[in-house]
Amino acid sequence: MKLQLTRPMGSGNIISGYGDDHVLVNGERHSVNLVVTADTVVPWEATTFDALAPAHFEALVALAPEIVLLGTGQTLRFPAAALIAPLVQARIGIEVMDLRAACRTYNVLRAEDRRVAAALLFE
Repeated sequence: MKLQLTRPMGSGNIISGYGDDHVLVNGERHSVNLVVTADTVVPWEATTFDALAPAHFEALVALAPEIVLLGTGQTLRFPAAALIAPLVQARIGIEVMDLRAACRTYNVLRAEDRRVAAALLFE
C-alpha cells in the first residue's frame, strides 16, 4: 500500500508505503527487519519473532523513544513480558501490532511530533 506524504521530507523519516515483505521510508525500499525513528533507519538485529531476546529491546531503549511500536509481521503476536522488560524498566511504552498497523500508527505519531520508534519484523 502506498501512503500519502503528509510531512516535508526534511522533517524526519516517514513510512511512505509498505507490503508484506518491505517498507518504504521516505520512498526508499527496505526489505530487512528494521527500526525507524524520526532520525534513523537501521537494520534490527532481531531475525524472527521467535528469536526475540531482551537485548533486542535494550537496543531500543538506547534510542530514547517515548513509545515503541512493535510490528510483528503479517500476524499479531505478543512477546513474553520478560522480553520487553527493558522497555518497561525504562518507562517506555510499547504497542504490539501487525506490520501494516505499525506503519500507519508510526506516521500518525510522527505527525504529532512524538518520539516514536517502529521496530518492524517481516515474517
